[in-house]
Amino acid sequence: MMQSWWPLLLTLVIQAMVAMALLTLPVIAPVVALDLQVSPALVGLYVSVTYAGAMVATLMGGATVARMGAIRVSQWGLVLCAVGLVLCAVPWLPAMVLGAVFIGLGYGPITPASSHLLARTTPKAQMSLVFSIKQTGVPLGSMLAGAIVPPLALLIDWQLSMWVVAALCLACAGVSQSLRAELDSDRQADLRIRWGSLIEPIRMVLAHRALLTMASCSFMFSMVQLSLTTYLVTFLHDDLSYGLVAAGLALSVTQLGGIGGRVAWGYVADRWLGARRMLLLLASMMALCALGSAFLVTDTPHAVVIALLVGFGASAIGWNGVYLAEVARRAPPGMASMATGGTLAFTFLGVVLGPPMFGALSGLFGTYRAGFVGLMVMASVSGTVLYWSQRPR
Repeated sequence: MMQSWWPLLLTLVIQAMVAMALLTLPVIAPVVALDLQVSPALVGLYVSVTYAGAMVATLMGGATVARMGAIRVSQWGLVLCAVGLVLCAVPWLPAMVLGAVFIGLGYGPITPASSHLLARTTPKAQMSLVFSIKQTGVPLGSMLAGAIVPPLALLIDWQLSMWVVAALCLACAGVSQSLRAELDSDRQADLRIRWGSLIEPIRMVLAHRALLTMASCSFMFSMVQLSLTTYLVTFLHDDLSYGLVAAGLALSVTQLGGIGGRVAWGYVADRWLGARRMLLLLASMMALCALGSAFLVTDTPHAVVIALLVGFGASAIGWNGVYLAEVARRAPPGMASMATGGTLAFTFLGVVLGPPMFGALSGLFGTYRAGFVGLMVMASVSGTVLYWSQRPR
């Protein structure tokens, strides 16, 4: 049997690449919007379209992983993300919308595939930590997008910068081929994929109280997370007068907080608090950081802004590993990928609705601070759900 750290390392790299692909356009949204003569707030629509595609793809994740294998599904996801980036590089809104769909279809099945691999190779006592380490790929990819893509777009061209990220996705798909034979040894090539496979993960979630609780909280947490990562650069650039590169680096710092948070929260959940109490604590942190962000002004010291964003990233980006480990732990035996796909459908629905709601609130009140107040409300509601779920029935 292949050493257990290989699946973790491979799924971490793949997760980072698709996260970088998804965030490539949002981190250069002000430049792209200026070139196309549209509002930067439209980046919320891009994120919604992307995650609508991801929501459909993740529901098929359990069935496609069972038939094709987790590595093959991940390879196809990387290829679809590369195609989507190339389409987004076309300076024409319909092409960008189609590109967003392709990126979503590529992004969606990655997490069910990785959960399938890690559930097979990870001891139950270490699942929160291992899943959290794997999920650091999301803020790692976002951090790379924030640190690399804006300077690259200013140095060469925003369209060419998308081509560069697309090439990296294809390279990752090629490298993973060498590990496919062993890691996909459990695939069932004769398994038929039916349209009913779209409904089965939802039925599983609705039938299990613990899975439904995790799904409902992830719906609200994802609204906070993606609104933060989608609009942070634009908020810092437009409302706080940060330069594009400085705003991109601030996003990277936020993602760095998410990386540290994911590992730390996974360890704390395994050793002391448990998943639900850990998530309740993170919901409280999100609410406080969202409220603090609403009060940031141009004269706020840079160190204060960075400290707040680190805390915001640690909570709003750091919750996923604990959540996914709890889903895999509560899933029926051998059904981790299907349970993950079902709960992620709720997660991605939150992403589809979150950024447009953030943009609508910001547009209504003429400031992105109103959007952050909305995030505080959502985090508070999710904390309430987690609190009541721990009470005796």
